[in-house]
Amino acid sequence: MMRIALIAGLAVSMMTAALAQPAPKPQMGDGMPMKMMMPEASDSAPTKEYKAAMMRMMQAMPSKYTGDPDVDFMTQMKAHHQGAIEMAKVALANGKDPAVKKLANEIVGAQEKEIQTIDQWLKAKGK
Repeated sequence: MMRIALIAGLAVSMMTAALAQPAPKPQMGDGMPMKMMMPEASDSAPTKEYKAAMMRMMQAMPSKYTGDPDVDFMTQMKAHHQGAIEMAKVALANGKDPAVKKLANEIVGAQEKEIQTIDQWLKAKGK
């Protein structure tokens, strides 16, 4: 009887420890499950467009860092901003809520200006 209680206590302890572990986060880059961004037959047309924009953004992200935090920030943000523009354009083409469309339009304008700033900065740095 003592042995069963000990085994049960150990099992409860192990289950508690397992449940206390944080859920694994999706990894970016080569380790990220790209399946979650792959269009599925059941996806709506806008969802397929969002997923395609995400895939293009991920592919445009430089896979190697230079070690220069300024250059790395600028190159990563350029791809990130382009992805935001593409997603905003999907919302503009398919969305119905005026507030969403207004924000999407503002995002397009702001991100395009920031990409220009990034391009100018990179060019001045010879990158």
